[in-house]
Amino acid sequence: MTSLSASLALGALSSPFKRAGRPDATLPPGRLTRPAAPVAPGPLAAYGRICGFPETGPLPLTYPHVPAFPLTMRLMTGRAFPLPVLGLVHTWIEITPHRTVRPTEPLELTVYAQKLTPHRRGTEVTMATEARVAGELVWESRSGYLSRHRQAKREGAAPDRATPDRATAAPGAGPVTAAAPAAGGLPDRAEWRLPEDLGRRYGAVSGDRNPIHLHPLTARLFGFPRAIAHGMWTVARCLAEAGDPAGIRFVRAEFKAPVLLPATVTYAADAAGSVFALRSGSGHVHLVGLVSREAS
Repeated sequence: MTSLSASLALGALSSPFKRAGRPDATLPPGRLTRPAAPVAPGPLAAYGRICGFPETGPLPLTYPHVPAFPLTMRLMTGRAFPLPVLGLVHTWIEITPHRTVRPTEPLELTVYAQKLTPHRRGTEVTMATEARVAGELVWESRSGYLSRHRQAKREGAAPDRATPDRATAAPGAGPVTAAAPAAGGLPDRAEWRLPEDLGRRYGAVSGDRNPIHLHPLTARLFGFPRAIAHGMWTVARCLAEAGDPAGIRFVRAEFKAPVLLPATVTYAADAAGSVFALRSGSGHVHLVGLVSREAS
């Protein structure tokens, strides 16, 4: 299997030759699969520490995204993928856990590109990930990634954040969609001081070394004044703060604005932890999300 480092290098080389926004663009039809493999304890422990998850217990709800990321990068850097991978911005994620996963269970991982969507700021691609244990679908996610470019305004283009149609969740029914709620009125629950090197530290743990996260100089190449925190770190940190994952059926998080590093941010949530947000000290909203749980 092509290593993640090789995929990143290929992405850097191939990105200048890909032109986002082509009206005839199509996605590669195939799927990439990693055979079942155990979760490595060392990387899992490092991930838990940087995101705030407990040292013991079930696999963190966001963790399957991490070992699946090399597959995602292989697909995104392939010749048939229409968007340049450098500068892609993660705009939203939906996670549907079908049951609790234990760290000792070997995971088979599959990724595929689901659809392209016109966006006011460019083109957004939806990437899907599935995790199986002994053939059983135990976890799946869908993520939106935005390739920013100029384009003529087209009817049906997504807004600044993609908000799929609302749907209701049903056990075993596959991924669902729901709009994340507004963040206004949520009480503050915790304050976090994020260091300048958070992007580099999380990149070392997750393998996501997109230049926009690593250093002010590389971030400026893509229009950011400073390096920005990974969206997946922000949602993972919020879910870790929310506590007990038991009974969670669905999570949606929308990344509303980048967190420029270093930063001080506030985690806000309702009493049940069903609605959450990440805000700056001035009240600027970086992330909003919702959690649906099984009825007790």
